[in-house]
Amino acid sequence: MSGAPTSAFVTGGSVSRSRAMAERAVLDADGDALETVVLRPRLVWGPDDATILPALTEAVRRGRFAWIGGGCHLTSTTHVDNVVEGLLLAASRGRGGEAYFVTDGAPLVFREFITRLLATQGVEVPDKNVPAGVARAAAALAEGAWGLLPLPGSPPLTRLAVWLSSLECTIDISKARAELGYEPVVSVAGGLESLSAARA
Repeated sequence: MSGAPTSAFVTGGSVSRSRAMAERAVLDADGDALETVVLRPRLVWGPDDATILPALTEAVRRGRFAWIGGGCHLTSTTHVDNVVEGLLLAASRGRGGEAYFVTDGAPLVFREFITRLLATQGVEVPDKNVPAGVARAAAALAEGAWGLLPLPGSPPLTRLAVWLSSLECTIDISKARAELGYEPVVSVAGGLESLSAARA
C-alpha cells in the first residue's frame, strides 16, 4: 500500500531499532527516584490524524495506492481514545519498568479496516494489487534513488510502508487487561462512525 506514511526517509529496521532503544532507555531509567512505564499501541487512528489517513487519502486520489499482497492479513489497531485510556491506566496502575500493549481488541482484516477508514472520508479504494516482492524491490529502489540524488520530497514508497502494509501483526493485550484493567473505550465501529459524522 503505497499510501502508508512515507514522510520520513527510514526503513522498517531502523525505525524498529530506534524505538526499541528508546523503550529500553525508558525502562532502564525505572528506579527509586523515577518510575517509568511504557505503553505500546498499534496503528493509531482517529480524529485529527495527521499521518495515516491523510497519506492514504492522498495516495488514492493521486492514483498511487495498491494493496500489497492483497491486504488480507490480520492487523491490530488502536483508536486514539483507547491510547489515552491506556496512558491514564498505565500512569495510575502500571508497574514500574513494565511495558503494556493496548489495541481496539480483536484483530481486523487490514484491507477491510483501511477500506472502511477511507470510506469515512468519502474515498473509495481501488481494487489494485501489487505482489509483496515487487513492492519491496520498488521501495528499496526508491529509497536508494532518494538517498543518492537530490530529488524533491519523499520516496513514493518505502520499505517501512511495505512492512506496515503487508505483514500480519496482531497484539495480545491480556497483560494490560489483567494488570491495568484496560478495556477499549471506543469500538472500531463507533470510531469509524464518529469520523464519518465529523466529515458530514
